[in-house]
Amino acid sequence: MTTKTETGQAVLAAKTRLGLSWAAIAEALDRPLVWTTAALLGQHPVPEDVAVKAGELLELTDEQVLALRLQPTRGALDTAVPVDPTIYRFYEVLQVYGPTIKELIHEQFGDGIMSAINFRMDVAKVPDPAGDRVVVTLDGKFLPYQW
Repeated sequence: MTTKTETGQAVLAAKTRLGLSWAAIAEALDRPLVWTTAALLGQHPVPEDVAVKAGELLELTDEQVLALRLQPTRGALDTAVPVDPTIYRFYEVLQVYGPTIKELIHEQFGDGIMSAINFRMDVAKVPDPAGDRVVVTLDGKFLPYQW
């Protein structure tokens, strides 16, 4: 059986081969951009109808379409500390600002956490005279601890 990781690699190859952008794929699947990208890279199960549509668009095999539908092992990176520079910078941001984020969440909301399940995310390019800015919005529901 083809794994979700192998299928994610096949999706990337097909995306390149077919000259598609993630935005074009998301539009064709009628799904949000970030969800589409994460799902096709193996981080979400894909509903059957969407998996079939993605398979047709990306010329995937039946096994790959089936793999899209499987439950993922989320957050499974190849190494404990990511080495890809883009991913590593997010790791670095959390190393530097994680305690600050935690303190501010507790101060403003109380004892609890931000959900990564009831969660939305957006990535935007913002022009700036000193160089374009990357704006990443992480939007998770607050979950209070229950004692």
